[in-house]
Amino acid sequence: MVLSLADLRELELADRARLRGMANMSTSCANPILLGFVAEWLETARMRSSKGVTTYKKAYDSLKACPLTFTHPSEAKQLTGFGDKLCSRLTEKLKEYCDEIGEPMPELPHKRKRKSNAAVVDDGDEDNQDEPAKKARKKKPKTYMPAYNSGPYGIIIALSTLDEGSHVGLTKQEVIDLAQPHCKTSYTIPADTSKFYTAWASMKTLGKNDLVVIKSNRPQRYFLTDDGWELAKSFKKAHNPSEGGPDNFNINNGEEAGVDDDMASLFGEENGGDDAANANKVADSIPLGEHITSSSALPKVDPIVLPPGSFTVRLLLDNREVRAKTDRNYIGDELRKKGVDLTVKPLALGDIFWVAKMRDPKYLSRYSLAGDEVTLDYIVERKRLDDLIGSIKDGRFHEQKFRLRRSGIKNVIYIIEEFSLDSNHFEKYEESVQSAITSMQVVNGFFVKKTQKIDDTIHYLTSLTKMFQAKYEKEPLRLIPTKILTSQNFLPLLKHLKEKHPSESFHITYEALAGISSKSGSDTLRDTYLKMLMCTRGITGEKALEIQKRWKTPSHLAEAYRNCGDDDLGRNKKFELVSNEMGHLVGRKKIAKATSTNIAKVWGCEGVS
Repeated sequence: MVLSLADLRELELADRARLRGMANMSTSCANPILLGFVAEWLETARMRSSKGVTTYKKAYDSLKACPLTFTHPSEAKQLTGFGDKLCSRLTEKLKEYCDEIGEPMPELPHKRKRKSNAAVVDDGDEDNQDEPAKKARKKKPKTYMPAYNSGPYGIIIALSTLDEGSHVGLTKQEVIDLAQPHCKTSYTIPADTSKFYTAWASMKTLGKNDLVVIKSNRPQRYFLTDDGWELAKSFKKAHNPSEGGPDNFNINNGEEAGVDDDMASLFGEENGGDDAANANKVADSIPLGEHITSSSALPKVDPIVLPPGSFTVRLLLDNREVRAKTDRNYIGDELRKKGVDLTVKPLALGDIFWVAKMRDPKYLSRYSLAGDEVTLDYIVERKRLDDLIGSIKDGRFHEQKFRLRRSGIKNVIYIIEEFSLDSNHFEKYEESVQSAITSMQVVNGFFVKKTQKIDDTIHYLTSLTKMFQAKYEKEPLRLIPTKILTSQNFLPLLKHLKEKHPSESFHITYEALAGISSKSGSDTLRDTYLKMLMCTRGITGEKALEIQKRWKTPSHLAEAYRNCGDDDLGRNKKFELVSNEMGHLVGRKKIAKATSTNIAKVWGCEGVS
């Protein structure tokens, strides 16, 4: 069975429709229809990698946060990000929308001079009667009551672990540790990457409502007021103590001290050393092998057929793939809440991977194969926008692309989360980012998916998992025996099988892939040489390959520079050595003199500066 990128594009369209639907049905926005229009334009701009993304993002955020309901799109001009042009587009879009549903288009708002009109009203008894009515509307504020599992609720519960009347207080970290289990949002990480406040901001609200005393010590300490204790007791009565009442907390609970160990166990870190050892063992068992010059040198493949029902599709999540250092379990927990069956462990390649996990753990051992997981055809590399910029600057981006291409996995999905950046900072690197995205799509054949925040990424991964379960679990899998694999024949063998059996997919065990894809264990001289070349400014993977075709090894390139001589004439020859050989090429393979000079400064050694 072969899955194409058309499946991903179909899922992409469904995901975009979901985003528009979320905007239209948003109960937190006073203008959901207008917000839906802006959300659609924003998503279109993202898909086209347009420079208008920043403009639409500002408009979207300001409209979503606006508490005022507009009667006409022109009123949105008062918001950040909205000008005459965007308001005009909104008006046209709303008119089309009204025509479709058969509703009249709202009229332009009239400018009313309410103050001046009020001045001409006579001073009769009606005016005197209005004053008391206005005063009557000023009701006494209601007693502040935090919502269940909200930020302030968790803080109240945490502080109620102290003895009533105690003024010793808890530090901020102690409060957070006790409050987090009783709050749906994080006290340390913003729920939305475009915002900067966390659930801890509710501490200020509790202080204003005289529910918490904040002692200005170093560090600050917090304890409940008498009103705070009354509120805590009401929470205890309202909710079952076994589900979060104050009696269940104990600040001196010894289990708190082992929270890091528990988290490590939850995420598979406890067994991380064993996984790494197994990967190294497999890497040692897969030889380098001879360089393949023709298909006749490839081994004969007698695939092991895994019948439907003998395995389940499972998501693998890298244990370093976290929301933040202080919120390591967010991604895994949210995926589990959505019904995704997953394993968290160190991955040799990528951030998210899908495998066929054998129902019988010893099934593969009958064929002398290690482990109980078989690789599928999809892998995900996830990057926040700021991470992507950083990896482009330090060269990790090209090295990661190189390893993904060498993995033999047919479908690489590159997820980019639109982490909120300073506009000036983003504009500085916008061209590099757009170039990198285009290169991944056009040159490398990667599928690039852009999401607004981590929750959208989690939703997308959930949809992918369900799609893979529906397609893979109904068909048999063909497994290549590990004993015939070498680091040199792996990619040529996959290419040969694809040409010979275009309608079928061939897989290997996850342990074998981990060994072949090791960052250093199976690197050939050619691999290392290409990576060395790509460290030079201006050298992409395509240019590095062309250089390697002409000078096969680092020794050959260094020898070519030495033959140029060290006098002034030789120095100029060194600067032009590569450009003279590759200046005639077209497109991305061409190397200009400036880049050729950079290469000479690195590889020409003596006599070049």
